[in-house]
Amino acid sequence: MLSLSSEAQIKRPQPKPGPAPAVNISKPKEFTLKNGLKVLVVEDHKLPRVSYSLTIDTAPYHEGNIAGVSSLTSSVVGNGTKKISKEAFTEEIDFLGASINFWNTGASGSGLSKYSERILEIMADGALNPIFSQEEFDKSKAQAIEGLKSSEKSVTAVAGRVENALLFGTHHPYGEFETEETISAVTLQDVKDNYASYFVPENAYLVIIGDVDYKKVKKQVEKLFGGWKKASAPKQEFPATKNVGKTQIDFVDMPNAVQSEIAIVNAVELKMTDKDYFATTMANQILGGGGEGRLFLNLREANGWTYGAYSSIGSGKYTSKFKATASVRNSVTDSAVVEFMKEIHKIRTEKVTEDELKLAKAKFIGNFVMGTQKAGTIASFALRTKTQNLPVDFYENYIKNLNAVTVEDVQKAANRYFQAENLRIIIVGKAADVLPGLEKLPYKLHFFDKFGKPTSKPELKKEIPAGVTVKSVIDNYTNAIGGESKLKTVKSISTTANATVQGMELTTVTKQTNKGQLNSTTTMMGQTMSKQIVTPSMGYVEQQGQKQTLTGDDLKQAQASAKLFSEMELVSKPGVVLVGIENIEGVDCYGIKDGDTTHYFDTKTGLKTATATAYDMQGQQGVQTVYFADYKDVKGIKVPYKTTVNMGIDIEMITKDVKINEGVSDADFK
Repeated sequence: MLSLSSEAQIKRPQPKPGPAPAVNISKPKEFTLKNGLKVLVVEDHKLPRVSYSLTIDTAPYHEGNIAGVSSLTSSVVGNGTKKISKEAFTEEIDFLGASINFWNTGASGSGLSKYSERILEIMADGALNPIFSQEEFDKSKAQAIEGLKSSEKSVTAVAGRVENALLFGTHHPYGEFETEETISAVTLQDVKDNYASYFVPENAYLVIIGDVDYKKVKKQVEKLFGGWKKASAPKQEFPATKNVGKTQIDFVDMPNAVQSEIAIVNAVELKMTDKDYFATTMANQILGGGGEGRLFLNLREANGWTYGAYSSIGSGKYTSKFKATASVRNSVTDSAVVEFMKEIHKIRTEKVTEDELKLAKAKFIGNFVMGTQKAGTIASFALRTKTQNLPVDFYENYIKNLNAVTVEDVQKAANRYFQAENLRIIIVGKAADVLPGLEKLPYKLHFFDKFGKPTSKPELKKEIPAGVTVKSVIDNYTNAIGGESKLKTVKSISTTANATVQGMELTTVTKQTNKGQLNSTTTMMGQTMSKQIVTPSMGYVEQQGQKQTLTGDDLKQAQASAKLFSEMELVSKPGVVLVGIENIEGVDCYGIKDGDTTHYFDTKTGLKTATATAYDMQGQQGVQTVYFADYKDVKGIKVPYKTTVNMGIDIEMITKDVKINEGVSDADFK
């Protein structure tokens, strides 16, 4: 013990860091066609594979009342060409084992080098000779609208939309967004015009990587792309993006939010050619570039408020942004804002430590050196050198310039680009839960709707009228759907409903009895996707052939929901409380809380509008909400014909058939 102790006292010199690794960055072979297409070729014969990437470096442009035309163009290009049908096109790609993709500003193809010529030929044909069919356009348009509807209640989707709309303005390409109205306004001719205007060779780059021969591929490119008509894309001018004069909170109320989305942003003009580019990169890395960043260590590791807190800063030819972000529990939203701002102020007012800077440099240098071993990285370096107007030796000097950054440089960069006094603190969350705390912070609050338009402060709590109780709410609901005496005549209900998910049709058949029996079966293309059986004595869930027996609380919860008109039992159930009035889908509703589930009833009609069930799955908190609408009369009973299940995206179930007291037997519940 003594000898170990004495040995431990010996101070051993730490090894000195070695010289920076020498990196030899090879240069692609290049040539340019007469139409302006620039071609970069990186020969790599290690594997018998090849990849092609066509990139059109298009300047951002504003789409206005047809916002979404570029994304629709991406959807329909690549569905066959003037020479080959969509079916034959797809079939040949599959036969070759290749991957070929198209979008509004480029194309890509990859596969085995023995098929390299044909892969490039197909890619060129698809990119330069697309057909735009009305049928494919209509499909893409319907899917786009469906996607917008599905994300309408997504807190994350709304946060992203509002963030850019407020920071850049909706008349800026980075701030505008697609809506159902703008997508509906897009015509097939608009798509054709978009392609003709912007799919041009002026700023186009074709990058070829892999097992190819430069001379052979050069001839092929000249043959396939030489006829691409020389043209320039239209140019638009936009005013410089201005930050707010004083840091403010921009709040969007989403009553269904169980977590708040926080994004702290300011616009920046940072180019990769700027002298402080490397210092700014290090500043961001130290602040919030990963799991070792200060934001992560504070909000997650020290406080446990979030799964992750990060920051990022954009750079390039056009306006970009600094952003610090996290999703946090409603209850700690105000505290999280305080810690975010503390860390942003700290990196501006205090020098980072030498150890922090060394760690940040080591991570970047390590990733850089590893990247230089890959042909794809070399090609991307070359492409970025062209598109960002970088010095030809930018990447040769990358490590040297990174190592030259000092703690003083980091502080200067943080002061310039992390504009602590001119930030937008954009928060999307549940006003009733988070506003009281936010109002105590030293920042002016501004309120916006889900589309970034100014609105009034949300009403946090509406008083429940005198005499309204759980019993009175349930009595009104019972009367609204048919009355107690009528409901008692119902022995069984069978409903059939359809939904479309990612273009695939789902059918759900649900059967219930007054004995507490439930059978809910969902099929797709004739195949059973899921099945749930519940009776007073047992229950199970079956998904894709895997059967799971329900036990304990899960079984009790399933049995409670299996009962016909189970809402009527809330009156006598212990622990059930009337929690207030909330706005659900624009309608004031009474909320009745039963454990983790809250039932909502329209204050005027008495009809049930939604159920919201809170869950905690592996530490991830959330709420699954089911909305009910479009009530119709079936044999004197009002039944919702539209049920929307929110699981991050909305799945809309439209009821096609309802049978009362027919079509159900005990055999259905085995």
